[in-house]
Amino acid sequence: MGLIQIENMEFYAFHGHYREEQIVGNKFLVDLSIDSDMSVPAASDNLKDAINYQRAYKLVKEEMEKKSKLLENIAKRILDTIYDNFDGIREVTVKVSKMNPPMGGGRIEKVSVTLSR
Repeated sequence: MGLIQIENMEFYAFHGHYREEQIVGNKFLVDLSIDSDMSVPAASDNLKDAINYQRAYKLVKEEMEKKSKLLENIAKRILDTIYDNFDGIREVTVKVSKMNPPMGGGRIEKVSVTLSR
């Protein structure tokens, strides 16, 4: 078994419950972990046998470009697209963080949602 981790992917996107968030946008960070059997690509040294993490990044980027109101929705879409595009996955975990979320009365570095399947 093995784990591919793509960490701190940074995107400027227009997600949020409030209309202003969807107009002004914000910085988001995404962490993606993909658990799979890596024995074949480890032996073959061939990308066609592996989960291509560049392709995974592009899929995450495409989902981040679609507007959503909730981080939960973004995380679910990322899980769905990863499972739809790769075979041999045992588990995927995605963490989506909104930096400096609008909070009345205080400064917060980030708020995050993590989903696994």
